[in-house]
Amino acid sequence: MEAPQSISLVLLLLLLRPLGPAWHIAAQRCPQMCICDNPRRHVACRHQNFTEVPNAIPELTQRLDLQGSKLKVIPPAAFRDLPHLTHLHLRRCGVELVAEGAFRGLGRLLLLNLASNRLSSLPQEALDGLGSLQRLELEGNRLEELRPGTFGALGALATLNLAHNALVYLPAMAFQGLTRLRWLRLAHNALSVLAPEALAGLPALRRLSLHHNELQALPGPALAQARALARLELGHNPFTYVGEEDGLALPGLRELMLDHGALQALDARAFARCPRLRSLDLRGNQLAALPPLRGPGQLRRLRLQGNPLWCGCEARPLLEWLARARVRSDGTCRGPRRLGGEALDALRPADLRCPGDRAAAEEEAEWQAAAWLRGPPGNPQEADGAARPCPRACVCAAESRHSGCESRGLRAVPRGFPSDTQLLDLRRNHFWSVPPAAFPGLGRLVSLHLQHCGLTELAAGALAGLGSLIYLYLSDNQLSGLSAAALEGAPRLGYLYLERNRFGQVPGAALRALPSLFSLHLQSNVVDRLEPGDLTGLPALRWLYLSGNRITQVSPGAIGPAPELEKLHLDRNQLQGVPTGALEGLPALLELQLSGNPLGGLADGAFRPVGGSLQHLFLNDSGLEQISPRAFLGLGPRLRSLHLQKNQLQAIPALPPFSQLELIDLSGNPFHCDCQLLPLHRWLMGLNLRVGATCATPPSAQGQRVKAATAVFETCPGWAAKKAKWMPAPRSNARRTPMKGQPRADKVGKERGRL
Repeated sequence: MEAPQSISLVLLLLLLRPLGPAWHIAAQRCPQMCICDNPRRHVACRHQNFTEVPNAIPELTQRLDLQGSKLKVIPPAAFRDLPHLTHLHLRRCGVELVAEGAFRGLGRLLLLNLASNRLSSLPQEALDGLGSLQRLELEGNRLEELRPGTFGALGALATLNLAHNALVYLPAMAFQGLTRLRWLRLAHNALSVLAPEALAGLPALRRLSLHHNELQALPGPALAQARALARLELGHNPFTYVGEEDGLALPGLRELMLDHGALQALDARAFARCPRLRSLDLRGNQLAALPPLRGPGQLRRLRLQGNPLWCGCEARPLLEWLARARVRSDGTCRGPRRLGGEALDALRPADLRCPGDRAAAEEEAEWQAAAWLRGPPGNPQEADGAARPCPRACVCAAESRHSGCESRGLRAVPRGFPSDTQLLDLRRNHFWSVPPAAFPGLGRLVSLHLQHCGLTELAAGALAGLGSLIYLYLSDNQLSGLSAAALEGAPRLGYLYLERNRFGQVPGAALRALPSLFSLHLQSNVVDRLEPGDLTGLPALRWLYLSGNRITQVSPGAIGPAPELEKLHLDRNQLQGVPTGALEGLPALLELQLSGNPLGGLADGAFRPVGGSLQHLFLNDSGLEQISPRAFLGLGPRLRSLHLQKNQLQAIPALPPFSQLELIDLSGNPFHCDCQLLPLHRWLMGLNLRVGATCATPPSAQGQRVKAATAVFETCPGWAAKKAKWMPAPRSNARRTPMKGQPRADKVGKERGRL
């Protein structure tokens, strides 16, 4: 029995022998400035400024990382010599064009990452040849439209990410051919219209992300095409009303997010055709009342925080239904006075006063006095039966209460819109100026669009009578200033979009006329400095966007006190240092964006004023050459992400513990791996995170990960003593006691071996 086996073994060795040298030669190839891990068949060429795909990549490579190159164009068959690729990373490569057939020959590719490039369109056959692709990342590009058939060759695709693009419209059959797609991400675009057949041909779609768009009404007909949806994210869209007529018919839907919109009313049967709905998120809207919902019999969670709920008699049916249906809810009563601040789920129906109860009349008067907080009364379903007015050349939709005159070449703001109009779209006309009282009879208007109109002025009283206005879009005009008188008449205005105008300074006096201002967008103007008082007196401000201006100085007192401010974006300006003094008085700040400024260095205590609250800090691409040992003093109790990539750092001092850290990016820095970098190496050894830090010098360590370059640091004085003190997570400002005994040394040895 042994002889046949021996013969078979010899024949097998003879067959494999010719392949041995060829495979060895292929494995030895490696482009300069790249790192080739031949056993795992990985090649990394990150941030090496390649202008074309390197030609010396081993043929057997399975994972190729070219992030941070300068490819600009992906030509036809650019990877034809790499047929074994399964993962291809082309993030931040400045790609402007993907030629037809660019990826032909990559029949085994599973992941293609083209995020954060400059793609404005995709040719019809750009993605041909990717029949095995399961995940496609196109986030952070400039895509303005999708042509039907673009993704037709991707029959195995499971995840498609199109977030953070410039899409305004989805045509019919936009995703034709994606029969296995399970997650479609379209968040952070400018989508206002979805064709009824836009989502047709997606039988496996389980999750759809459409939050942070410009959808003015629920796109029920389009959503009905994706009948397998289990999770639908529609938050941060300016909906004002959702009713049964919106056509939301999703039999498998389990989770629905409609948070942080402009909802003022919800029909009892709005979700009647979503029988399996278990979780409904309505946080941060304008709902004063909510009827018992009919239809979603499996609903178990209802989120209502951030709504001005009125816990008078009108709320008694809601409480009875919540108890009967065993639905867990949150939310806080805004009134009446005796129940102000009470948790909704702590109330019983008997706690509410109804006609016949003592003091019911007093609470009814209070309800009427607070009506302006709820917006104008009225039944969204009522119809007067008479012909509705509408200016010539405009379209007025009765059911959705939307009126529009987009791109009609109008020279003056038209009048005569229906009095119940809630959204008015006048973008892309030629108004130059908005005169006083330009919108008579529109007291229910919630959203007003005046983008791309060539506006140079809003006259005093231009918004008079718009007591319900929440969203005002003035982007892409020629405005250089605003007066307080121009914004009077819109006391509930919460979202003001002024990006891409000609503001040389912040219109502080005008902004202080808006007591409810929640989000201010002043990106891409020509503001050169922030003076004391520019942004003070805005008690409700949560988000402040000043990216892409020319700001060289932010004076102390320019922003704070701002007790509610959560996001501050100052990226892509001309700041030469962290404006530490200006961060005073921002106790709730969660996100600070300073990337793209010529900071040069970080001084001691640069972020101390916001150290107790900050969760996300962006310092990438900021020309940083040095960081003071105490730069991050006070920062860390809540910090979750720290971005330091693409700077000029050769060394970093020991960092604080950052116990909540989930992401730190140090890639693209020319680290010099010698004994001065030992504190960073030790700090990284205590993290279970990928950080992207690699040695640029000396030559003996070039390309090695700082975290894994143990041999470099073993020659440092005190290495052995310090090694014995390593802890899984470093703790600053605490006495470090040497660990005794063999178990600790064993643990350190195993950890080093694993890394």
